[in-house]
Amino acid sequence: MQQTKLEQDYERYQSYGYAEDLLPKTPKQRDWKMSNYVTLWMGAVHNIMSYMTVAGFFALGLNTKQVLLAVMLSAIIVSFFYVVNGYSASKYGVPFAMLLRDSFGVKGAIIPALCRGLVAGIVFFGTTTVVGAESLNVIFARFFPSYMELGGDFNIFGLNLPTMISYAILWVITVLLFLGGMKFLGKFGNWASPIVYIFIIGAAVWAINIAGGFGPILDYVPANPDGSILVFIACVSALVSNWAGPVVNMADFTHRAKSPKDVIIGLPLGFILSYVLFAITCVGLIAGTEIAFGEPIFNIVYALDKMESTFAVVVLILALNVGAISFVVYANLLPSGLQMSALLPKVFTIKSAGILTAVIGTIILPWKLVESANTLFYFYSFIGSIFGPIAGIMLSSFYIHRKRELNLDNIYVPQGSNGEYKNGYNPIAMIVLAISFILPMSGAFLQSVPFLVTLNKFAFFSGLIVSFVLYTILSTTMKKSN
Repeated sequence: MQQTKLEQDYERYQSYGYAEDLLPKTPKQRDWKMSNYVTLWMGAVHNIMSYMTVAGFFALGLNTKQVLLAVMLSAIIVSFFYVVNGYSASKYGVPFAMLLRDSFGVKGAIIPALCRGLVAGIVFFGTTTVVGAESLNVIFARFFPSYMELGGDFNIFGLNLPTMISYAILWVITVLLFLGGMKFLGKFGNWASPIVYIFIIGAAVWAINIAGGFGPILDYVPANPDGSILVFIACVSALVSNWAGPVVNMADFTHRAKSPKDVIIGLPLGFILSYVLFAITCVGLIAGTEIAFGEPIFNIVYALDKMESTFAVVVLILALNVGAISFVVYANLLPSGLQMSALLPKVFTIKSAGILTAVIGTIILPWKLVESANTLFYFYSFIGSIFGPIAGIMLSSFYIHRKRELNLDNIYVPQGSNGEYKNGYNPIAMIVLAISFILPMSGAFLQSVPFLVTLNKFAFFSGLIVSFVLYTILSTTMKKSN
């Protein structure tokens, strides 16, 4: 039987020494259907970090209706970017690490790959795991009332002994699940999602009931209301930033799609429907417990701890941790492993790179980043300042500069070749990446400059817009001059 051009190209690229994980997927290798994309984030949506983020909306002054609108608007925005930034991979079967080469150059792709795979993976692993550890403290304290008194005043860099123990337990569980491999992770996700949903729905019913129904929750207004449009947009930007990592490397999931249609329909359908329940549960738990107990609760775990039933508390916290672990493994450890092993195949395997991410994610003292709503939002501004620019450049490159057509011969080049760009770097992409990162991030330090402060509050959006516009203008200008 005569080989197709794609099969011939596949063999040629393979002869260059690329690992199988990095090669463009042939039609036979594309095994993800629409159902896979519908269920991709169903369980992971319900993670503790996301709930804490929404609790921060109330802390910043949004009322229930505004919070519901912010959450659903975030879901629509994230779904949109999932589709548009995942489309090229679904069309050509190219994974994220290699797709970056088209925008940034063969060597230049290393920088955004490191940002997504290592930097963001490290930070999200650490913060999510420490929040999960604090939730385990609640469980252990239910069975061992003196658990939180272990070690007395002993602490290391601000982390007390009980949380240290809980962190170590959750760290080991998360890493072991990651090391189980993709097949095991697939099975884990299949049974994890329905479990999370069953118990999260139960928690929402409990919270709504103790608040006296959904009416009082809908009418809830925080003690210091602030419904300004700037605060609202900043909240939307923060929640979008929570999911901005997968926006950037969505190609790692869509390059196995049977067709682009599976992605275009499946991703928004699953994510938005999941967020409907997430939105209802969020406002139910956060506003409901404050109405019932008269105190604002930033950490959702402490809201659940108000329940009298130990069984219910344990099950709900474990369910949230299942969602958190899914988020950490799929959206952080796996991308870190894929990117690092692609960049340095002689140094890292996917598993060893994932373990390194987990180790460094602890060394950075992540508990300092989730101490309050303010530090959490600064964290999101940093993440948004990284991811927004990368996504903007990728979108402009594919849709405007390339006109939705990729030349895989510029991506899969022989070892030692710099590909399309001299020295292996796309200078326009590198300059734009630097500018569009520095602008929003500088607002965190130059508080006396209102414009920069505003850019920082909307870090993901401002970084994406600035990079998209700049890259479009510069690449179009250079193309005309040539």
